Amino acid sequence: MAKTKIPLDSDMVRELASLLDETGLTEIEIGQDNFHIRVSRAATAVSASAAPRADTPAGPAAAEAKAAITPASPANHPGAVKSPMVGTAYRSSAPTAPAFVEVGMVVKQGQTVLIIEAMKTMNQIPSPRAGTVKEILVGDGQPVEFGEPLMIIE
Repeated sequence: MAKTKIPLDSDMVRELASLLDETGLTEIEIGQDNFHIRVSRAATAVSASAAPRADTPAGPAAAEAKAAITPASPANHPGAVKSPMVGTAYRSSAPTAPAFVEVGMVVKQGQTVLIIEAMKTMNQIPSPRAGTVKEILVGDGQPVEFGEPLMIIE
């Protein structure tokens, strides 16, 4: 079977890249029949490949991406609650229900702090420790990746 050459749709690539920025994901991959496209933004690619100059439109965005890798990032915080799976995070059990936790609330170990929907299954995310919610890093209905910090509990 001969592969059919499909012209690159730069608008589609731009839309996927924009979706990466909006969702905070690092990679999107789609395919159908003989067509396959993957758009990724890897931390090493930002710092190792030809970095844009500061005076270019991508300069500040690249600087922000590089800043997210520093030790001060929420992922390196000792109180970070990280996502155990890829899915969609929800802060409450239903759209009209109150959020499980808010910033400043004291939580007990094992208390549900979020729900992550993965493959049509709602998975309760328990607090790994007792403490105070210092920061919530995800919005309601936001896609999350494995290991992504969801909130900070100290």
